[in-house]
Amino acid sequence: MISLRRLYTTIASFQVLLFISLGNAERYDTRILLTSNVTSREKHGENYCAMYDICGARSDGKVLNCPFGSPSVKPDDLLSAKIQSLCPTISGNICCTATQFDTLRSQVQQAIPFLVGCPACLRNFLNLFCELTCSPNQSQFINVTTISKTKNNSTVGGIDYFITDAFGKGLFDSCKDVKFGTANSKAIDFVGNAAKNFKEWYAFIGRKADPNIPGSPYAINFRSDADVSVGMKAMNVSAYSCGDTSLGCSCGDCPSSPACSSSAPQPFHENDSCSVKIGSLKAKCIEFSLAIVYIVLASLFLWWGLFHKTKERSSNFIAKSTINATDGSPSQQFHRKKDENIRMQMLENNPQITSGVRLSVVQGFMAKNFRLYGTWVARNPILVLCSSLAVVILLSVGLIRFEVETRPEKLWVGHGSRAAEEKKYFDSHLAPFYRIEQLIIATKRHSAHEKPPAPIVTEENIKLLFDIQAKVDGIRANYSGSLVSLTDICMKPLGEACATQSILQYFKMDPKNYEDFGEVDHVEYCFQHYTSDENCMSAFKGPLEPSTALGGFSGNNYSEASAFIITYPVNNAIDKESNETKKAVAWEKAFIRLVEDELLPMVESKSLTLSYSSESSIEEELKRESNADAVTVLISYLVMFAYISLTLGDTPRFTYFYISSKVLLGLSGVILVMLSVIASVGFFSAIGVKSTLIIMEVIPFLVLAVGVDNMCILVHAVKRQQVDLSLEGRISNALAEVGPSITLASLSEVLAFAVGSFIPMPACRVFSMFAALAILLDFLLQVTAFVALIVLDFLRAENHRVDCFPCIKIPGSPADSDQGNSQRKSGLLTRYMKEVHAPILGVWGVKLAVISVFAALSLASIALCTRIQPGLEQQIVLPRDSYLQGYFNNVSEYLRIGPPLYFVVKNYNYSSESSQTNQLCSINNCGSNSLLNEISKASLVPKSSYIAKPAASWLDDFLVWVSPEAFGCCRKFTNGTYCPPDDQPPCCSSSDGSCSVNGICKDCTTCFRHSDLQNDRPTTTQFKEKLPWFLSALPSADCAKGGHGAYTNSVELNGFEDGVIRASSFRTYHTPLNKQVDFVNSMRAAREFSSRVSDSLKIEVFPYSVFYMFFEQYLDIWKTALISLAVATCAVFVVCLIITCSIWSSGIIAIVLVMILVDLLGVMAVLDIQLNAVSVVNLVMSVGISVEFCVHITHAFLVSSGDRDQRTQEALGTMGASVFSGITLTKLVGVIVLCFSRSEIFVVYYFQMYLALVLLGFLHGLIFLPVLLSMVGPPSRRILIERKDDNKASASSSH
Repeated sequence: MISLRRLYTTIASFQVLLFISLGNAERYDTRILLTSNVTSREKHGENYCAMYDICGARSDGKVLNCPFGSPSVKPDDLLSAKIQSLCPTISGNICCTATQFDTLRSQVQQAIPFLVGCPACLRNFLNLFCELTCSPNQSQFINVTTISKTKNNSTVGGIDYFITDAFGKGLFDSCKDVKFGTANSKAIDFVGNAAKNFKEWYAFIGRKADPNIPGSPYAINFRSDADVSVGMKAMNVSAYSCGDTSLGCSCGDCPSSPACSSSAPQPFHENDSCSVKIGSLKAKCIEFSLAIVYIVLASLFLWWGLFHKTKERSSNFIAKSTINATDGSPSQQFHRKKDENIRMQMLENNPQITSGVRLSVVQGFMAKNFRLYGTWVARNPILVLCSSLAVVILLSVGLIRFEVETRPEKLWVGHGSRAAEEKKYFDSHLAPFYRIEQLIIATKRHSAHEKPPAPIVTEENIKLLFDIQAKVDGIRANYSGSLVSLTDICMKPLGEACATQSILQYFKMDPKNYEDFGEVDHVEYCFQHYTSDENCMSAFKGPLEPSTALGGFSGNNYSEASAFIITYPVNNAIDKESNETKKAVAWEKAFIRLVEDELLPMVESKSLTLSYSSESSIEEELKRESNADAVTVLISYLVMFAYISLTLGDTPRFTYFYISSKVLLGLSGVILVMLSVIASVGFFSAIGVKSTLIIMEVIPFLVLAVGVDNMCILVHAVKRQQVDLSLEGRISNALAEVGPSITLASLSEVLAFAVGSFIPMPACRVFSMFAALAILLDFLLQVTAFVALIVLDFLRAENHRVDCFPCIKIPGSPADSDQGNSQRKSGLLTRYMKEVHAPILGVWGVKLAVISVFAALSLASIALCTRIQPGLEQQIVLPRDSYLQGYFNNVSEYLRIGPPLYFVVKNYNYSSESSQTNQLCSINNCGSNSLLNEISKASLVPKSSYIAKPAASWLDDFLVWVSPEAFGCCRKFTNGTYCPPDDQPPCCSSSDGSCSVNGICKDCTTCFRHSDLQNDRPTTTQFKEKLPWFLSALPSADCAKGGHGAYTNSVELNGFEDGVIRASSFRTYHTPLNKQVDFVNSMRAAREFSSRVSDSLKIEVFPYSVFYMFFEQYLDIWKTALISLAVATCAVFVVCLIITCSIWSSGIIAIVLVMILVDLLGVMAVLDIQLNAVSVVNLVMSVGISVEFCVHITHAFLVSSGDRDQRTQEALGTMGASVFSGITLTKLVGVIVLCFSRSEIFVVYYFQMYLALVLLGFLHGLIFLPVLLSMVGPPSRRILIERKDDNKASASSSH
């Protein structure tokens, strides 16, 4: 089953995008602004500064400007050139020193990687700080409001920054949609604290930070109400629109651009069905249409019924009048009878004429051979019994190779599956998805109507988390003599700390930081500033999004969360037998033991709930399930055995019941069923097919339920024979009588299951194969070994030997008469069928009502079929007492993030001659319909696309990383080797944290100038050389675009030197998927999207998510189901046609089978049973089982004489009781036991569906079918045979 946990637990361990070290996000915008000269004078005007130079620094090292006004100064040529490269709007005089400008440059370089993909946004953002720092007219819009003392120097304590709202709005609008791909989010989340408008952005930028906290060293109050009377004038540099063609952004970063508005998101397939509203009643169109069809058909049918009855009465009246007017001679009366009564009339009038049955060629051949075979078996029962058992034992030898398959991917994923091939490609070319170990701790909800549960984020609960984490860190699992801890196996994107997803990351996973950082208040603070405050960064150096560590909240109200979600991503391996995987499995087992033994009591003592899971949990629980229902299956066998023994025996008499009972025969029959199952499993084990747990638990019951029918029919057929016949005669006659019909029923069942073997899901395909062979072997054992046992049992009874103790013989008794049928009165059930049930169904009004009601049920079921959803809930497959039951329920209830979705590109040609780079990327100059822009558009319609966010793009980030604007990213030493950013070793000493621009990296230069690039894109050689640099570059404050960690496994570098990257991926997320249908629809939408983009760009793209492999089957499950059912029904029809040579009767059987199937689908809709491979197998199986309810009644109707009503009555009298007691009740008894199963899959797919099948089969076989036969049944197979010789009276036997 699908390890859906992995999907949900998607944890953004990807968001393990830790790689963003957004501490920078906060540091840059705050430090950025504060570099101006201040003026304590109140002079405001052109070419005058409000603050100039640096007069001090805070204790945390943040520099403070001088609050002294002064005229602007003319810079030297070098400084002027530097300023022009960063601030093209400033020319001439300036209000900043070289030191101030260097500070500005070093700080804005932190923001550039976030915004450089959209030049208009970047230019507006830089203008905001360039004007603040260096504008020659600074005093017109900067007013120093407070002055502070720093080491006896006056410094700026606070300023007012006057800016027009037009610029603020233009700035925000140009940046609000710019993506920051590394974190699958928007750049504004990092550089603007997720501001919703420019005023919120200004408030974030202008706040004064406490010591050692990132932010501005003084307060900046952004205002638009400049006092013109004192020479003030709001800063109003032109704000560029992101749609500006000269500074154009991609459609992904600027969807409002006129060039992009025309390329709206492509429509996705939606399952919106039409509906009709009548008053307050709303119905689907198909339901409304079927209701109209039923009303019309029912009206026509009832009108026909009335007309037919009226015409019949008129004909009878005319016939009576005619008879009264004639001499009423026998010959005249004979000719006035209906054609259907001719044979009966001739029999009554002519004693020299008798009747026989004209069987089809196949039936005649089978009856003849069954008669001969029956005689031979009766003479050699021991030989037949021993030979049969020898074959079974030989097949059972294969059990020495018996194995049970429990791996979910081997059970539920078909061979050649597209999703399986795509997973294999992803794993081998990129990297396998990580393993997930997870805890969900939640507050208790005492009732369903209770108000929202109490928040989980409290001091006591956080301390509990620290205690739990300490115990998890202390796990030491033993693997091959070595101890395995979490740090040995966990995923470490940056090679340091584990990427554990827990709110403890806001304290660096260290309990010592709890009080130092501010306890619960710090957690609340980090909920809002997790991307921008360095103290909120995780121990693994990345931001932790609250939605990955919390659950049970709405929107972004993280403080309302009612659950902690702790996830431990663990490294995975392609080879499941590798030491790495085995170490992980060993740790996972120790983890589960720890949870059950220690963590559960800890959590429950705090009145909280704990659910948990590991990567190997599902497989381990499936193994445990093998013994979960052994008792249930055993009880089912015992109940069935007791019923068989009672049914096979004669009416019990207190004195002689120990002779007439059939306990030993019933037990022998049950043993034969078990042997057929064992032989089937042995055969397939011998040829290397692994068994499954469902096979071991369901097939024995299934074969027993099917086999009991034939046992009852065979024994009752023998008991119906004349007592004066020899035992050989009775056995041969019985086999000739019922052999063809049980062969027909058994072959139909075998064929139905054989059709199921073509279902692609391995578990169900193997189930069908095992079941088909088991039923075939059971049938063969019944007509061989069981017939031999019947012979031996009847010999025992005739010799007055005690049942179960045949060695004990009782003297002769009146019980002799019980061995035959001629002197025995018909049973109560037989008399009811013939004298009560059949006459009631023969009433014309009852016939019309039955046809109308069953037609209504079928049409209603067709309408309900549209409500059946594809899927198979994981909870159903597991034992009811499995700890995973609660876990999956909590996953659906609490998780607020969807599974990661990768769009994998094959054979990306990055050479200069190819246009594929612009067909994939989403920054400026990329195609408006590029892959990443299309993903971004799709994320705007998440309800239909199921894509939650724009994709994280290694290609976009690489192009930004190498661009000259991102001067702090791609750098090189003078010898041409890679030079890291200034805040990373060796440029920055990691020991003392001090960084100096005068260190060994002082001579590093940017990799390229604009003139080095080709249309702002690297050439083939440049791409080839710099891509490995990018993928090994660590993200930092000076360059957040480093690809190490974020994109380490996103690009396959093997063989990329030839200009083609074999495989690369772009990561986004699905929307939260709570229902099985959501998983199916999301996969369908992703595939439709990829197919459309691939066709458009002529680039091979496919989507991949961990759950696709398990849900692929549901994309076409309806098609698979309908084709399988059609083939099974046609197979049954063909078998019936071949054996009976009657299209008429075969067609009626097929019609009834289809109605049973349709009604069963309707029951599935009512009971909310999903459509999956298990239910499809059950539906296919129901075709075979339903045959038994139809074929015996139809066969009896064919060989009866009289008109249709009389033949229906005779068929019900002879076979109705057998169908009810031998087929309906036997199955019902065994099915009911399954409701006590511990596995939900037994209850839903075997108890509920089998019970519905039995009841529907009973209703259709004993009510609808007889009525249908009485109205449109095929002609009788009875023929008239003239007796040539009284001594040959028995010549008219069945042939």
